[in-house]
Amino acid sequence: MQDTKSESYFVFMNYDPQYERLRANRTKRGTNELDLYLSRKHDQLLARTLEPGSYKKTLSLVIVDGFAVEITDDQASVLRSAKEVRLVEKNQELA
Repeated sequence: MQDTKSESYFVFMNYDPQYERLRANRTKRGTNELDLYLSRKHDQLLARTLEPGSYKKTLSLVIVDGFAVEITDDQASVLRSAKEVRLVEKNQELA
């Protein structure tokens, strides 16, 4: 049985030399380039691995090359198997 309840997950990417190069450029232009690069990279990963309309990316995390996305447990498993992904972790509320 497939799990259809979406929950928030954090997805962290493997080492990317292009990300490291862009992150080192601390100018305003460099920051904008990094934001665009990561957003596009994360969107492309999601489009390649998950069904369109079945997920909702909520933000890209520039400081760690990762993003937050609302997906099901099954979709999280699919993302874990992507070669560019280092870690997929469910967002846990702290009491």
